[in-house]
Amino acid sequence: MPLLEPDPDALRPAPDGRAPSSDRVPDHRAGGTPEPLRADLAAILGADKVLTKVSDLVRYASDASPYRFVPQVVVVAEDIDGVSAVLSYAHGRSREVVFRAAGTSLNGQAQGEDILVDVRKHWTGVEVIEGPGGAVRARIGPGTTVVRANATLARHGRVLGPDPASAIACTIGGVVANNASGMTAGTTRNSYRTVASLTFVLPSGTVVDTADPDADDELAHAEPALCAGLLEIKREIEADPELTARIRAKYEIKNTNGYRLDAFLDGATPVQILRGLMVGSEGTFGFISEVVFDTLPLDRRVTTALLFFPSLPAAAAAVPRFNEAGALAVELMDGNTLRASVSVQGVPADWARLPKDTAALLVEFRAPDEARQEAYEEAAARVLGDLSLVAPVASVTNEFTRDAKTIAGYWKARKAFVTAVGGSRPAGTTLITEDFAVPPSRLADACEALLELQTRHGFDAAVAGHAAHGNLHFLLAFDAGRPADVDRYAAFMDEFCRLTVERFDGSLKAEHATGRNIAPFLELEWGPRATELMWRTKRVIDPDGVLAPRIVLDRDPRAHLRGLKTIPKVEVIADPCIECGFCEPTCPSEDLTTTPRQRIVLRREMMRQQPGSPVEDGLVEAYGYDAVDTCAGDSTCKLACPVGIDTGALMKDFRHARHSPREERAAALAARNFKAVEASARLAVAAADTLGARLGGGRGGRDGRGDRRGDRLLTAVTRAARKAVRPDLVPEWLPEIPGAAPARLPHTARVGASAVYYPACVNRIFASPGAVPLAQAVVAVSARAGKPVWIPDDVAGTCCATIWHSKGYEAGNRVMANRIVEAAWGWTAGGALPLVVDASSCTLGIAHEVVPYLTDDNRQLHKELTVVDSLVWAAEDLLPHLTVHRTIGTAVLHPTCSMHHLGDEPQLRAVAEACADEVVVPDDAGCCAFAGDRGMLHKELTESATHREAAEVTSRHFDAHLSANRLCEVGMQHATGREYGSVLQELERATRPTKP
Repeated sequence: MPLLEPDPDALRPAPDGRAPSSDRVPDHRAGGTPEPLRADLAAILGADKVLTKVSDLVRYASDASPYRFVPQVVVVAEDIDGVSAVLSYAHGRSREVVFRAAGTSLNGQAQGEDILVDVRKHWTGVEVIEGPGGAVRARIGPGTTVVRANATLARHGRVLGPDPASAIACTIGGVVANNASGMTAGTTRNSYRTVASLTFVLPSGTVVDTADPDADDELAHAEPALCAGLLEIKREIEADPELTARIRAKYEIKNTNGYRLDAFLDGATPVQILRGLMVGSEGTFGFISEVVFDTLPLDRRVTTALLFFPSLPAAAAAVPRFNEAGALAVELMDGNTLRASVSVQGVPADWARLPKDTAALLVEFRAPDEARQEAYEEAAARVLGDLSLVAPVASVTNEFTRDAKTIAGYWKARKAFVTAVGGSRPAGTTLITEDFAVPPSRLADACEALLELQTRHGFDAAVAGHAAHGNLHFLLAFDAGRPADVDRYAAFMDEFCRLTVERFDGSLKAEHATGRNIAPFLELEWGPRATELMWRTKRVIDPDGVLAPRIVLDRDPRAHLRGLKTIPKVEVIADPCIECGFCEPTCPSEDLTTTPRQRIVLRREMMRQQPGSPVEDGLVEAYGYDAVDTCAGDSTCKLACPVGIDTGALMKDFRHARHSPREERAAALAARNFKAVEASARLAVAAADTLGARLGGGRGGRDGRGDRRGDRLLTAVTRAARKAVRPDLVPEWLPEIPGAAPARLPHTARVGASAVYYPACVNRIFASPGAVPLAQAVVAVSARAGKPVWIPDDVAGTCCATIWHSKGYEAGNRVMANRIVEAAWGWTAGGALPLVVDASSCTLGIAHEVVPYLTDDNRQLHKELTVVDSLVWAAEDLLPHLTVHRTIGTAVLHPTCSMHHLGDEPQLRAVAEACADEVVVPDDAGCCAFAGDRGMLHKELTESATHREAAEVTSRHFDAHLSANRLCEVGMQHATGREYGSVLQELERATRPTKP
């Protein structure tokens, strides 16, 4: 055991006030996956593809729904052969299989009680297929998010039809499997209408590509009984005119409840029928391994308004008018939704004071050209003139706008409906999210009826929806651990379902798919004849019931009350989490260990347990590496989370909790003596560089086997030290680590300076690539632009405090946070000059992260400072005054996570575009997870976090690889094998005067 290995009990929740929950994982599950299931699957797929620890099972047991089911095992399927192998194994042993991708399902579709197959990690990719007549199709892997697919399609002026609010996280496979639609899809742009072809694996293991001209012949040969059964059901439906008419009528409005019986009417052959049935089948008919979509034009000219009404019914009554005017989206938000969305960054604070009955419509028109946009705006103005709108707070304008930033803010508030309202629910309550549809002409009546029903059953009303399509969403919060609350919820659902069906002839599921919550009410909506045909269809396709039982079809009238999860309280920063999963695609560790959602899910399971239980022991033991050590601490999860939960900050708190008093004292001592630490670090890097030169012929020198002998020696030495001391304390040497920076910074003058230039400690320690060091480049370009900068003589020994902050060393953090603010205040003459910082993470640290650790006096000093990132300085203050003398052909950029927090990506691109003819930001660009030294402490984290971005970068040649944070550049160099440097160095080269 390493000398300084932390005590796992430091991560154990305090026992005070804890009581075992009724839905806790029982003690007999503490060993994880039982035998022989564990050994069998490991033998078939390889042990690395089979997750068996109790912590693995628990973190996959929750999705965005109110349900929780703990699987027996989790399998990470890599390809179709792996999926087929799992299905074959399940058939032979009467086991059950559920497929899970993003886990954003709102009704438990992504949960299973036996074999759960993760089909997110290895199933990504987008291929654009341009056909005759301007037609464009997209071949997409099922693990690809909607946002990622649309990013690629946007370059071709195209977009997918489905646009769910969870597009940042939900995957294509889940969108198709649930026939999710969203804001604009309605009944004409959803998956059922826009999927051109599918490739899928049937429960038997048979693979079907519906685009293959021979697909029906091959299916008939492989599955004769299935083909015969489907055709027999088709004949029965077509022979019943009343049933046929009923099926057609049911899909005139949005409807995802049950199986798509219209697939039997729309498809002529078994393969065509299957193509339709797979859409909305929720993983109960097979695994969708590839989707080809017909894409739609991306109309880029947008006009939008957020219009406020005195009541929800008044807003609903206006919807048909905007539909007639040609609006693509008409979104409804009630007062509770509007007020709750104040928690979303950018939403006006005065919305918190909106009257209780206020409601709003978000109306959007999209056009291909100026003429069409103007026509839409004229039509909108005519509608607007007849409406009685209200402006109860100052931020309300009730005007249409073309401003992209304003429009983005409106949509951010709307898309945060579930998470923002859910995040403001009472602590400890479970959240139910339901959606239904009625004919749009009945929307106002449905709103009134729903509000009355919620109030009568004691639920706070929260309603939003795709009003243009008669589709409403509502939320219910209750304590699943209290039988009286569960009974109240059950009574509401019974009455709600009868109301929707009997009064409005609506659909009980408009776009979230049947799921566990509505399965018991399927027959209420469809009647016994159609429901029995759905059961028959399931038996024809999956006769052994292997796939996803009880998710669409369930005869238990109380099935929707089974598996409801309790929500025990956890740390304050994480307690609002509703486990939606929006954070997961941004997380650097998502493919390595755990995601922010899973870190919180594991924490909640600890709280459900009896203190000291075997399950808690297993969770605590795994949490140190899986959650705390491999968190990059980049806090991009906060940006993705609609209510701003910063799981990175929570993990830093846990790092602090694991520190011994001796470690904290040592960290504080290092902060107080940082000038010596900095000099020692620079000497150590220089010594390592010298060793590499002597053993391997310089930093570029390599022996006959292609490796620097010095690098190998340093790697071996640091690995040994890591084992002896502690892996999370001793960095591992990486060949990409640069040499030492020059000991002296460029000479500058204070007199006449336009700004104070603060070279970050990382740039004072590590050399930058190229002939001109970074500090010299910044000084040079500033002078050329007539904006000279001054570097104070006493910057050595100061730091942005991120070193201590990221590791959870609180005392050291306070020492350095206060030191840098006091120094910066003096350097800038009390804030008279801006402080320009040349590393984005350090800009973030000084501008924002130090504030909570400052004394009251220094907090006042901090308010007087203007901290400017060097990217912003270059783009906004220097570029307008510079002449570019030479450019390169192509440059690829790596925006850092700090740039995302600061909003500096546009400035990064602007500087790069001044230096290069073509600038590319990879679609899969994300946090590199190097995170200071975390990439040296856990290089597997950086390798996992960057593998998709690295694949894009290395797929073609670029003349330059640019960023603006030295260790992020090192991380990307480690990931890609390409040398990354600062965009500011490239700017210096581009603007360097030509010699006469």
